[in-house]
Amino acid sequence: MAQVVLGGVGQAIGGGVGRAIGSVIGGLLDSRLVAGLEPPRQRGPRLSALALQGAAEGAPMACVFGRARVAGQVIWAARFREGRTTSSAGKGGPRVTEYDYSLSFAVALCEGPIDGVGRVWADGQLMDRSGVTMRLHRGTEDQAPDPLIEAVEGAAPAYRGTAYVVFEDLPLGPWGNRPPQLAFEVFRRPRGATPGLEDRLEGVCLIPGAGEFVLASEAVFRREGLTRTTAENVHGGEGRTDLAVSLDQLQAQLPHLKRVSLVVGWFGDDLRAGHCSIRPGVERRDKPTEPWPWSVAGLTRETAHLISESGGGPAYGGTPSDESVRQAVAELKARGLEVTLYPFVFMDVPAGNDLPGLDGEAGQPPYPWRGRVRGRDGEEAAADVAAIFGGPDDWGLRRLALHYGALAAECGADGLLIGSEMRGLTLTRDGAGGFPAVKAFRELAGECRAIVGGGCKLSYAADWSEYAGWRDGGKAIFHLDPLWADADIDYVGIDWYPPLADWRDGDGGVDAAVFDGPHDPERLRAQVAGGEGFDWFYASDEDRDLQLRTPISDMAHGEDWVFRVKDLKGWWSNPHHDRPGGVRSATPTAWVPGMKPIRLTEFGCPAVDRGANAPNLFPDPKSSEGAIPPFSTGARDDLMQRRALEAVLAHFADPAANPASSVYGGPMLEAADAWCWDA
Repeated sequence: MAQVVLGGVGQAIGGGVGRAIGSVIGGLLDSRLVAGLEPPRQRGPRLSALALQGAAEGAPMACVFGRARVAGQVIWAARFREGRTTSSAGKGGPRVTEYDYSLSFAVALCEGPIDGVGRVWADGQLMDRSGVTMRLHRGTEDQAPDPLIEAVEGAAPAYRGTAYVVFEDLPLGPWGNRPPQLAFEVFRRPRGATPGLEDRLEGVCLIPGAGEFVLASEAVFRREGLTRTTAENVHGGEGRTDLAVSLDQLQAQLPHLKRVSLVVGWFGDDLRAGHCSIRPGVERRDKPTEPWPWSVAGLTRETAHLISESGGGPAYGGTPSDESVRQAVAELKARGLEVTLYPFVFMDVPAGNDLPGLDGEAGQPPYPWRGRVRGRDGEEAAADVAAIFGGPDDWGLRRLALHYGALAAECGADGLLIGSEMRGLTLTRDGAGGFPAVKAFRELAGECRAIVGGGCKLSYAADWSEYAGWRDGGKAIFHLDPLWADADIDYVGIDWYPPLADWRDGDGGVDAAVFDGPHDPERLRAQVAGGEGFDWFYASDEDRDLQLRTPISDMAHGEDWVFRVKDLKGWWSNPHHDRPGGVRSATPTAWVPGMKPIRLTEFGCPAVDRGANAPNLFPDPKSSEGAIPPFSTGARDDLMQRRALEAVLAHFADPAANPASSVYGGPMLEAADAWCWDA
């Protein structure tokens, strides 16, 4: 309006020139007046430049051994990216323009090659790496240039021999729109003249097997009241799930990892096979969770087995939910790993129970090993075995295996164990001297095969004292041979924990004459197929105390391997002849020498003083099975564990100890999975 009025006034005074001048002045007044009617506009702070973590020409580079925290130096950075967001506080309110920034840059860590990076700190606090894109280049001599640096620069150096990380579009808002000061947890194992544990180990068992959401790759929250939630599976301070953090560390520590056996536990409630049910369990009834509730095999939190309490809390974690198992398999497969589902039976028999004992005594031992479960020999054996296996809809060993068979087929798992270490059950004998549980496992293998198809490997994980058969003096029966020879079983699975040493107090005892101490790697390796359980045995506890050793010798037929529990090569490469009543049968069993490979579905040793004396013994205060190896002080000894694992792997790396099969062409021992890695 001012433009029209002042233009007319100007024309009256100065003609055409006056009109033009008046119109310009009026237009300026109009714009000021209109602008005054709009809400004020506010702008947030903007950056013109960024200061980066120090990078000096010629500065020394760190060299890491073991695990160390290093700061590193920035070696490349792109221009920062600016984002703008304009918002309004409603009708008539101010308009606000805010700016956010992200930056792509590379930080040199140390001399390479390294094994991996663990935690990352930003300004002294653990970085929440959820949603952060960080690529690690380990510093090998053949590493390629980073694709982002190459895309930005055109030609880019590979920084070979230097370990570095690249952050891609790291949001800077959490640090006041500036790059934070970074530090990194770097892993680098020392390389020796001979291959070590990390060089040889290709498989692990992933525990705990008990934890309702411990295997989930998605964060799960427990609701506490109307507004508060607590994460069930995010405890590392990095904003990522425990599974993701654990697997990152696992792959950093074991660069040659190929396989993971995923342990998933259900709960047995009685050592008497005829009375034992096996069900999924939960830690408590009242635990609402989001984004999804707990569920296993059709059970909800309200209908599952409620785990007993010990020490003021649940004796075990709950069964991992089916959804978390699906997520874990997907995560492992995405990392290029083979996955075997390992259904596991925890015995939830609390202290002070009033269950009848196996031999009629009052009460059963607390939280025992599943291998103690057994049926009654004789006429009741078949019924007891049938009861604990149950039907497809009963809560027993059959439903356990079939459920995870279905999950294996759904998720594309590479393998399934149909059972493990049910030693007392497989040795239960019927009135005719047969082993009904072995027959039941064969039937179960066929049912699982129908579900998983031919691409999924099936087996049973026998205890090391179970796989080779039943022994009593000169009598021997290869009771598991019908299972090992079954067409639906792909390999012989053994949980391998025989003794590897006999080191004593003081000067070490008899072994001191040939050992250079309890950690002597060469002598430990020699005991994998030697020493106790191979060359000799202790006939009594008194003989053990005095180290009076009885040689293992088959005087009747020269088949010493029949009585050598540690002689895998002898057991695998020979025909098996039962010796009922001590008389050798003329007809061999169904086992054909070298017909199938062996897998150590578990092998390990406790990280305790003289752990190699009895690798099958682990401390567990709540369990009747908890113990330390003979003559151990109970002190922690990580080197003992490492040396025992290395001894087993080194022994079977020798072709003389691990011959090739003339039947299938591969080695006798095709895999060995260490117990264990914790998720």
